[in-house]
Amino acid sequence: MTPNMKTTKSFFFTVLVVIIGGTIALAQTQAPDPTMTLTGAIPMPHVQGRIDHFALGPDGIIFISALGNNTEEVVDLSAGIVASSIPGIPKPQGVAYAPEVKKLFVASDEGKLYIFDGHTFAQLATLDFGDDVDNLRYDPASKRLYVGYGDGTAGAIALVDVTTNQRLPQEFKLGAHPESFQLEKSGPNVYVNLPGLMQIAAINRKTGAITRWPVKEEANFPMALDEANHRLFVATREPPRLLVLDTGSGRVVATLPCPQESDDLYYDAARRRIYVPGGEGYISVFKQQDADHYRLLVKVSSQVGGRTAGYWGKLLKGFDRFYLAVPARADHGAEVLIYTIQN
Repeated sequence: MTPNMKTTKSFFFTVLVVIIGGTIALAQTQAPDPTMTLTGAIPMPHVQGRIDHFALGPDGIIFISALGNNTEEVVDLSAGIVASSIPGIPKPQGVAYAPEVKKLFVASDEGKLYIFDGHTFAQLATLDFGDDVDNLRYDPASKRLYVGYGDGTAGAIALVDVTTNQRLPQEFKLGAHPESFQLEKSGPNVYVNLPGLMQIAAINRKTGAITRWPVKEEANFPMALDEANHRLFVATREPPRLLVLDTGSGRVVATLPCPQESDDLYYDAARRRIYVPGGEGYISVFKQQDADHYRLLVKVSSQVGGRTAGYWGKLLKGFDRFYLAVPARADHGAEVLIYTIQN
């Protein structure tokens, strides 16, 4: 094959011979796109009900909040098994691991933050926030955990010192329950989804000033940040859309259809891709052509109900994998689907 005959497209076509009424017709069908390939699954046979958020732990361990099961699942990626299950956490939601202090933090919908030893999983402390402790973000530079909590006008983001397990006096009142939020690494801002107000809030951690950006779409839950290009990615549910915002102005620079019932969203800076899993049964993969232009690269089939996921780039043996939680169905137990990501 000569060089000009080669193709760089991520898909190819096969030809089917179909006999219709005694004549031969040629039909073309598109083969599956290799952008994300399903390469494995880790069963979680004892897990029932809804599954919420993920966190990366040490040595090939990931943590998964089994909200409907009242447990935190400890999954060993090397062995491909659930290595342990931490019981007694009412409706666990957000989860974070602080490697500097080797502690695990689990948020409960019932209003408490549970703190565990990150290796033995012995409970170290419990902090009571009153209502709906949800998303967690850990800042290793300050050794502080940011805690989204509260319902209605009591919604806020609080801070916890991970070395002492003590709640700090500083917090940011938001007037609505905070869903996903992201911390800048090189700047002072925290970006927060406030679906109850149809807003995104930008909090300056140094001054406490809060800027609010209204959004037309409803139910803005998951979020990811491209700090280098000053872009914020937000998925909404009503209608299901991926919004791209300029973090300098809050201006929406792009809007694209995405899966229904999305609850997680990841930005792959190395490939300039955005991954949006949705409960309707597929994952949308978008390509960032430049800061203002995006296109749908592929829709990858998954399973109905698979709307929370984990993605941290290359982990074990240099493989780049995307992990999707699928709750138990009538004919199949809960599991974590493993997709290997291709260039």
